Amino acid sequence: MTPKTHLDDLHLLIKLLPPELQTSLALQPKGDLLEIILDLGRVPQARYPDAALNLSSRPVTRKDLDTVIGAVGEFGADNRAGIEGTLHRISAIRNRRSQIIGLTLRVGRAVYGTIDLIRDIVESGKNILLLGRPGVGKTTKLREVARVLADDFGKRVIVIDTSNEIGGDGDVPHPAIGSARRMMVAHPDRQHAVMIEAVENHMPEVIIVDEIGTATEAMAARTIAERGVQLIGTAHGNILENLVLNPTLSDLVGGVQTVTLSDEEARLRGTQKTVNERKAPPTFDIVVEITARDEVIVHPDTAQAVDAILSGVQPKGVRRGGASPVQAPMPPAESELANETVKDVLFIRSERQSPVRIYAYALSRDSVERVIRDLQLKARTVKYPDQADLIVTLRSREDDASLQRIAQAAHVPVFSVKKNTTAQIRQLLRGLFHIVPGDKQDEIGEMVRETERAVQQVKAEGVVAELAPRSAALRQMQHRIVTRHGLIAESIGSEPNRHLVIYPM
Repeated sequence: MTPKTHLDDLHLLIKLLPPELQTSLALQPKGDLLEIILDLGRVPQARYPDAALNLSSRPVTRKDLDTVIGAVGEFGADNRAGIEGTLHRISAIRNRRSQIIGLTLRVGRAVYGTIDLIRDIVESGKNILLLGRPGVGKTTKLREVARVLADDFGKRVIVIDTSNEIGGDGDVPHPAIGSARRMMVAHPDRQHAVMIEAVENHMPEVIIVDEIGTATEAMAARTIAERGVQLIGTAHGNILENLVLNPTLSDLVGGVQTVTLSDEEARLRGTQKTVNERKAPPTFDIVVEITARDEVIVHPDTAQAVDAILSGVQPKGVRRGGASPVQAPMPPAESELANETVKDVLFIRSERQSPVRIYAYALSRDSVERVIRDLQLKARTVKYPDQADLIVTLRSREDDASLQRIAQAAHVPVFSVKKNTTAQIRQLLRGLFHIVPGDKQDEIGEMVRETERAVQQVKAEGVVAELAPRSAALRQMQHRIVTRHGLIAESIGSEPNRHLVIYPM
């Protein structure tokens, strides 16, 4: 679907201006017009995404401002006003005596098809947080989200409209939000209360809220999410790192707490004793950074992205966008990619700064920690499955419904042992971390890297690749890596020069 812009009666906004400015603006392009700036004593400007054009050489006078103010009417507590039946917004700047000395006339548009880049995410039912700089299109996308979920999917959608910016000015919501219902907010300080009221009184399936900016609103958002209502909103911040570092809003993505580690734990992690960790599961499952009107960066697993930031690692968001927006499925999280082949991936992960995190389900956590210490693995156990890279459990409990829900929610693979003994756990972890008796760990690491490089060469160039001679146990690992990439390999030669040959498909 190609985005189609509906200009929403732009002439009604222009009609507010003094006649001279109306004439001047008529000569300028209107399709990409963002806002009109009227500041007392300065020349008026029309602002576009990449330029600002002067509408007159004559500075704005008090009379010019009074003309617009008289046509608009009363401004609310947030210094905003609107035009009934439109999405336009007029914001005031006041001096110390509360007199208006500047006006921003913001053009409001409904852009149909603007969420094509993230439509699959919206349809997933997960809680979504949109981030981006002012003017990049966050509110426009929220309107389209409301319309799509209400009209195309028949869901009970309620828009919390603090400044009448999403649903437009007036008692009747603008058609841009479709059949979604709109709850107005009398004062900005009441937004959190109206959010809770919407859940308690009107049984919504989806709540949409713009500009979550206070601790009480962040708390209300968590309450809504915990009641099983899909929450879609925006927050103050351009990128995910802004939110993590914001003490007021960090709770939206799980919050941050300072933890003092024991000497042993600090040694296992390879960090100092005092570290920052995520405090709780995030309110929003997915974070979307809007970098441009037709480009976004999606963090499909907020918990994983926040943990990466707190570990000093750049989170790997998925960039979507371009000249022709396409509806691409959400890529799986890193742990999902490792689900079937974690035996070939974990060793590489163990070379990170952070250790591999293991959650013990119906299994002795002390036993797992004892094996980790005995084998000197770069790993640690965690208390909660959403913090884990993998789950270890008993084979008899592998089919537990609760375990399946936990694994699915946390997007982590599950491995099992027959009995709850250190011997069984040791055997499992030896395989997961490529610990093979008689082989040095540095040789295993070299083998994995060599095999991965050869696989990439075969796939890219379509050539046959021969690997260095390895022991039988290491060749077995190489076969697994090759099979994971959909290629064919065979062992040729005789000991001690027996080695793998990889063939293209």
